[in-house]
Parts: sequence; structure tokens; C-alpha cells
Amino acid sequence: MRKEFNHACFPDRGERLDRIDDRPGSYCGGSLRDRSDERARQGRGTERRRRDAARRCAHGYRRPAARRRGRGGIIHTAFGLDISRIGELAAEDRTAIEVFGDVFAGSVRPIVVTDGFLHLTGEKAQETDRPEVMPAFPRASQQTAFALADRGIHASVVRNPRSVHGKGETHGFVPMLAAVARDKGVSAYIGEGRNLWPAVHRLDAARVYRLALERGARGEAYHAVAEEGVPFRDIAEAIGRQLGLPSISLSPEDAQAHFGPLAVWVGNDGPASNAWTRETLGWQPEQPGIVTDIEQPDYQG
Repeated sequence: MRKEFNHACFPDRGERLDRIDDRPGSYCGGSLRDRSDERARQGRGTERRRRDAARRCAHGYRRPAARRRGRGGIIHTAFGLDISRIGELAAEDRTAIEVFGDVFAGSVRPIVVTDGFLHLTGEKAQETDRPEVMPAFPRASQQTAFALADRGIHASVVRNPRSVHGKGETHGFVPMLAAVARDKGVSAYIGEGRNLWPAVHRLDAARVYRLALERGARGEAYHAVAEEGVPFRDIAEAIGRQLGLPSISLSPEDAQAHFGPLAVWVGNDGPASNAWTRETLGWQPEQPGIVTDIEQPDYQG
């Protein structure tokens, strides 16, 4: 079976790149391209070719000047969408990050890795959190990056919230929820819908990546979170208004049948802090919030 691996490579500031991955599975990658005049290389192929592509990207191939200076960095945003293959996807992701680390060892070249929030407790996630890998969802992007940092490599992590939204969104949670609403004829939430979802506009998230790369720190985690917690009911009602459908409350039992595999995410209460990220990176979100964004006439999610 043919596999794909994608990543974004950034040499010295001011230099141009070949292209950036913006296919499904790398929505932030496309935003990085949109927000800057940089392009990134993309690697594709089997396990061996994937590792080779990662090494070439990290070495700055076709950029001999950058290679001689030993500078430049990588922003790694890609992760597959087929969650039924989560074990395989997690292994591919870990391999890529470890290859970047092997190539960058002994230098100060930065690696910025993408991860998210899987906490289900309702407590606000903090940038200082260092979660363990969950056996049921073995993605280990941030754990692998922190392990590189422990080796002295300048690896850091950007954690994206549940919804990275924006016009043209086609494969995130908003379009998935919209598809369920169209199919069922209602836009639903669970109980009173007070559970909180953090969110960020993709262009604001792209700025966090750029600032993190420029900072070049080791072992830090940044939260690309513009809204620390939006009541899910507000999101469901915005989707309903956009589609011209009523919004209703469901019991947890009915929600399981209504949402299927999405039910666990719909009912998740997972706010996330952004105070340290704002202060450390000097980052201020500028784009619309998720409810305002969904309600725009040209929002295609």
C-alpha cells in the first residue's frame, strides 16, 4: 500500500522554499503558506522514501548555502485523517520527527511539531502540561519532540485546539458536524451544551507556528488557542443557523446514536489556556471567533 508523508521545511528567514504541504490532513500547513511568502518541500512514498524525504528536507537539499551555515528549521504539521489507522499513522509520525532530530543533532536548528488536546476532565490545559501517550490514541508527536529536547535538540510543540477553523475548511470538526446535521436534519448538542471547546482561526494558528520557529526554543509547548473555551451549544446553534436547521439537545445515550464516533468529541469538556503563549510569543489573535466565522455566508464548512 502506498503511504504518504508530508512536512514543511523552512530555511533561513528571507530565503524562499519549493512548496508547502496543504493537502487534507495539513490545514495549518496551507495556512502557513497563505500567511507567508515561503514554500515548503513535500515528501511522499514508502517507509524508506519517507525517511529519505525527511532527511533531505532537514538537510536543506537544493539549498547548499543553508546547509553550509547549518541553519534553518522545520515546521511539521502533517498527520493522516484515517483514524482507523491510528497506530500506523502514529508510528509514521514518530519516525519523521525522530529523523528530523537525528539530522539536527548538534545544531541549534529548530523543529516545531504539531499536536493537540485529548484531555477529557474539564480542567483547563496548561502549556506546562506534559501528558503521557494514551494507549487508545497512541499519537506521540509532542512526547517525541520533548524527548528530542531532552537530547539538547531545539524541538518545541504547537498544540492546536479541537477546532482550527476558517473559510474553506473541508476536513475539520466543523464540516464533520455539519455533515451529521445535514444527514439528521438537526444540529445537536448534548445536555445543556455547556461543555467547552477551545478554538482558533487557521491564520492566527499559522502565526503561532512562525513565532515558535523564530523563537527556536527547546522543550516548550505553545497553545494556538484564540478562544479558551466556547460552549458547544453555541457552535451547534451556529452550524444550525448556517444550514437553516433547528438545534436540539440530546441525552448522552441518544448522542451516541446520532453522532456515532464523533460523540466522544462532541461531549468533551476541554478548555485550554493561552496566557503563557500570548506573553511568551507576543501573540495576539486577530481573526474572527468560531461562531462568527461559521455564520459568514461564504464559510464552506
